[in-house]
Amino acid sequence: MTVRILRAAELTPAPWKNGGGLTREIATGPEGTEADAFDWRVSLADVTADGPFSVFPGVDRILTVVEGAGMDLVVDGEHHIVDEPLWPHGFPGDLPTEGFLLGGPVVNLNVMYRRARTRAETAVVCGTVRLLPPEGGTVLAVSLDDGAELEGGDDGVRLGRYDAVLAAGEPPGILRTMGQAVLITFSRT
Repeated sequence: MTVRILRAAELTPAPWKNGGGLTREIATGPEGTEADAFDWRVSLADVTADGPFSVFPGVDRILTVVEGAGMDLVVDGEHHIVDEPLWPHGFPGDLPTEGFLLGGPVVNLNVMYRRARTRAETAVVCGTVRLLPPEGGTVLAVSLDDGAELEGGDDGVRLGRYDAVLAAGEPPGILRTMGQAVLITFSRT
């Protein structure tokens, strides 16, 4: 794989591991791995009610609220108020975690990665950013608004809300956003 455009309209909702809600998987690495065998995974979760998060042994998580008022995450009994939109919040995915909605449903962008094999960094960016996969790693950019454009190669590619660019190896180009995007890099530990 060098560069792939992943369209939000093609994401299929699937039940959470614990059955408590729905998720739309954007990408996994390595591609095509089983649900419990990924090195990393990125998805959009629709959270409509309070409840427990799925437990993933050996996995760290980064949650970014992309729609809604936010959540009170109770991670191993400790409260983490995640009420600032578009602020990535990391926590261990193997500790018991419950989420309590602060003001109605939310959509979370979830990044999960196996801490023994992979390192992930997540940032919310706006304007213009050069997409650079780390050596031997992967970069994923998820547009949070309509109108983003990937410039590179012969033509530009327009991205809608929650469309993504996935690249390994060579840089895919420059992402120009009309609003914001979530930029995630994955590298080997």
